[in-house]
Amino acid sequence: MKPVSDSIVSERAQHFLKALIERYIRDGQPVGSRTLAKDTGLDLSPATIRNVMADLEELGLVSSPHTSAGRIPTITGYRMFIDSLLTVQDLKTQEVEKIRTELMMGGEASNELLTSASRLLSGVTHMAGVVTLPRREKTTFRQIEFLPLSDHRVLAILVTDAGEVHNRILNTHRDFTRSELDQTANFLTKSFAGHEMETVRQRVLQELNDAREHFDQVMTQALTMAGEVVNASESKEDCVIAGQTNLMEFAELAGLEQLRKLFDAFTEKRELLHLLDQFQHADGVQIFIGEESGYQLLNGCSVVTAPYQVNEEMVGVLGVIGPTRMNYERVIPVVDITAKILSAVLKKH
Repeated sequence: MKPVSDSIVSERAQHFLKALIERYIRDGQPVGSRTLAKDTGLDLSPATIRNVMADLEELGLVSSPHTSAGRIPTITGYRMFIDSLLTVQDLKTQEVEKIRTELMMGGEASNELLTSASRLLSGVTHMAGVVTLPRREKTTFRQIEFLPLSDHRVLAILVTDAGEVHNRILNTHRDFTRSELDQTANFLTKSFAGHEMETVRQRVLQELNDAREHFDQVMTQALTMAGEVVNASESKEDCVIAGQTNLMEFAELAGLEQLRKLFDAFTEKRELLHLLDQFQHADGVQIFIGEESGYQLLNGCSVVTAPYQVNEEMVGVLGVIGPTRMNYERVIPVVDITAKILSAVLKKH
């Protein structure tokens, strides 16, 4: 969608556009000329105001829904508002401290902190909060240990090169002795140490196919156990989302079809992650409005994001998803300061 240069929009028209959008964000209803005259405080005739509105409509900045006499902003109008007309105020000191305190109490583990951040964003903005989890380019298998438990169960402990420890209880076809499990662990560690986890997974699957012909039952069981614990160690969650149901409070998103699309987007996540990944190396707060995202399921929404970092490396993105008429003046500084505080907290951890 091509933006409209503010150089071709008169100062008076911009003033009216700003007033219209601020009123529409507040009320969610088409804005009429009488309301605009009151909000702007300008002593202009209704005819003059209607002419200004007609100019804004011709430029594609506002539109008239149905037969209503009022206007609502278009995506192009929102874009001009955000880029040229919006004045974002810093959060108050007590608000910043409240965010800092809540994140500091979010938990010791990184994933707990990220989950806490998504809930915080949702709670403060009353919309959906989203945080992508850091992705390592390579995770390498270091070693594996097995400990015998009762009732044909084994505790598997997998350690990666990054020092991450993954535990999983495995159900086996029989009880194994400690000696057998040590032999199995030594075999697997010797076979796979230093290899990327994805390579280990592929090799386990391949060797399991070969094992039926060439390996004994113990080695087949060893490979099976290795496959289970490797699969369990790979996180299936790429992002955490909180407050999806908050979006039901906005009339424009509360329709059954729109809600279905939104919850499909939150459940599927793949396209949402692709969208958010574009912002990981962006500088500061970024905003997608409606169709700008290129993601059809979010056409009625805006996404406000900011990257967060660990040890000065950008590792993920956090943000807020809400209706296009969200309170940008409020949401933008909340997202910005949350990303900065989360980065500081993660650095301490």
